[in-house]
Order: sequence, then C-alpha cells, then structure tokens
Amino acid sequence: MAQHSKRYRGAAEPIDRDKRYPLAEAVALAIGGSPGKFDQTAEIAIRLNVDPRQADQNVRGTVVLPNGIGKSQRVLVFAKGEKAKEAEAAGADFVGAEDLVKKIQEETWLDFDKVVATPDMMAQVGRIGKVLGPRGLMPNPKVGTVTMDVAKSVKEIKAGKVEFRVDKAGIVHAPIGKASFGVDKLVENAQALLAAVLRAKPAAAKGNYLRSIGVSTTMGPGVKVDPLEARTAATAAAA
Repeated sequence: MAQHSKRYRGAAEPIDRDKRYPLAEAVALAIGGSPGKFDQTAEIAIRLNVDPRQADQNVRGTVVLPNGIGKSQRVLVFAKGEKAKEAEAAGADFVGAEDLVKKIQEETWLDFDKVVATPDMMAQVGRIGKVLGPRGLMPNPKVGTVTMDVAKSVKEIKAGKVEFRVDKAGIVHAPIGKASFGVDKLVENAQALLAAVLRAKPAAAKGNYLRSIGVSTTMGPGVKVDPLEARTAATAAAA
C-alpha cells in the first residue's frame, strides 16, 4: 500500500472521513490542507444515479464558470475565410484549415487545449479523429465546439468554459478553479457546475440523482460534501 507524505497526512487530519460537509466548509478544508508548493487545481467529483451504458442516461454539457478556471486555454479553430478572421479576432491561438489537419496528421502536433470547428470543416477534421478523439479534443456540436459562431465559442472557452461528461462509473469530474481563488470564488464555480449538471439530468434518471459529491485539490485529500445542501445552494444561486 502506498504511503502518504507527512504533509498529506497533516492535511487529512482535520477531515472527518465519515462526515458530509456543507459545500463551503468542504472547499475550505480541501484548499486549507492543499499540500505542495504550487497553485493546485481544485476539483469536484459528482457521482450520479444514472447508468451511462444506456444512451438515454448519458449526462453531458458545458458551463462557463463565473470565475474561470485559473488557466489560459489554448484554442485551435478549424475555419476558412471570414470565419477564420472572426476566430482570430476573438483570440483563438491557432486558426487554419487543411494545413493544420496535415500538421496534426503528420507531426501528431497537439500544442492546444480545445478545438473548435465550423461544420464545413468536419469532413477534414474527421481524418484526425483517431488523434483528437482519445484526448477529448474532437469538436462536438453537443458542447458547442462545432458551430458557425466561432467567435462566441472561443470567447467562452477563454472565459472559463468547462465541458463535463459522466464516465463509465457514473461520475462527473471537473475542475472548479485554483486553490488560490479562495473559498467564495470556488464555491461560486462549484455551484455553477452543479446547476449545469442538474439541468442536464436525463428524463430516464430515477431516484436520487446526486448520489455523492467530493471536492479535493490536485495532491490533497478528498472531502465529502452534503449533496442535499449543495443541491439546494446551487439551485438558489442559479435562480
């Protein structure tokens, strides 16, 4: 069994592993015990009462976090003509068409974090699907990255747009910012994400939708969150 560091054990000591904390208190415990010398990412894990194997119970969506994620996202846009100019004006880091497809295809070039494409470019982008797909970079109309409004998509990503999707275990994992944001901003981001996940609830999902919630930092211990309190707070904040 792996041994945790002395710093980690010290951070975990004030956390009651059997208690489900109010969201703000859980975030405070998570970032207060964030070991390490770098600004760690704060993360949330939401276990949902869904069966991801069923097509009608997939949970997927996007949300622009009100305080961003504390990281500059490098955006690549596949577009031509006026749409390419719009993407550049909106702040896209890389804009191109067949030239970028070729670069990725031949060099496995991946110096970007998000990909946006106009619909007319998807036939070309599909040629590199085996490169982009496994890395979660393939543009998708369901999350707004296949669109004619490339400027809006780029601006949202740069502002802190987060994509979420339930995994095979029925869990949504997502960043909610950096530990340096402080409790209030991280709670605001977490509530925005929770509200988006609640809105994405499939009609086929039955029973208690939010089974459990946990927050943590990159290298810190996890803290359990009271799902009912978090749901109530997120719903109120979104109203």
